[in-house]
Amino acid sequence: MKPSRIEQRLLRQVAQTSADYALLEAGDRIMVALSGGKDSYSMLHLLRRLEAKLPFRIELVAVHLDQRQPGYDGAPLRSWLEANGHRFEILSEDTYSVVMSHVEPGGTYCSLCSRLRRGILYTAAERLGCNKIALGHHREDTLETFLLNLFYSGKLQAMPARYTTDDGRFEVIRPLIECAEEDIAALAVEQAFPILPCNLCGSQDGLKRDAVGALITQLEEHNPQIRAVMLNALRNVRPTHLLDRDVRAAWDVRPPEVRPRPVESAPTKRHARALPVISNQES
Repeated sequence: MKPSRIEQRLLRQVAQTSADYALLEAGDRIMVALSGGKDSYSMLHLLRRLEAKLPFRIELVAVHLDQRQPGYDGAPLRSWLEANGHRFEILSEDTYSVVMSHVEPGGTYCSLCSRLRRGILYTAAERLGCNKIALGHHREDTLETFLLNLFYSGKLQAMPARYTTDDGRFEVIRPLIECAEEDIAALAVEQAFPILPCNLCGSQDGLKRDAVGALITQLEEHNPQIRAVMLNALRNVRPTHLLDRDVRAAWDVRPPEVRPRPVESAPTKRHARALPVISNQES
């Protein structure tokens, strides 16, 4: 069956991101973290399609974590994985109770929940012999993270397409990091992915991430390309115009191959001589 226009666009973007940041390499065994949301389903679907086009061999292993949330039913996810011939594992750990018992009333669940989930996935990745872990963060996730860090943490930091874990064991990759969320949502509807609801992430109102997301949407009313412009800004950093001395020091000793090519400017136009009308300077 021929891919739709949405799927073709997403495939092109994932392929380009993968090439630009060397996300997929010969011999990779990649754990694809499958939460049951639209993003991770789309990531696995697109990576599977891209895998068939690669000139080298990689392995994909989908791993889903049942966090024992009330009302959880993973049967549709398992049926989908089996029907589509994916390699997969389903893990089960009660992180839900841990989060609920440790977060104070009014606090946010996301930080603790993601930390617990990450530890479990890292352990599974090591057992499965995976050298990379793929996460389903998309363009809007990195833009919102950038603004959250800017406004609330006082640092310029977003989500990279690829990074090494602190312990050096794995490369974490984000194949969807340059993909628009609206395209991913459209693909999820088109493919009828069996979405599993999350009773933690979607259960809190007034989160800071919601606020910065609303800000971007508001700015989009005046500039419909604001999201694309912001993403391009993350690719177009000017260390000489920031205040971080460490960044400037590293930039000053960068190797020649990363130096920007000098731009030949037009001759400066001569203006008036700008001689003073009044001056107390000695001649």
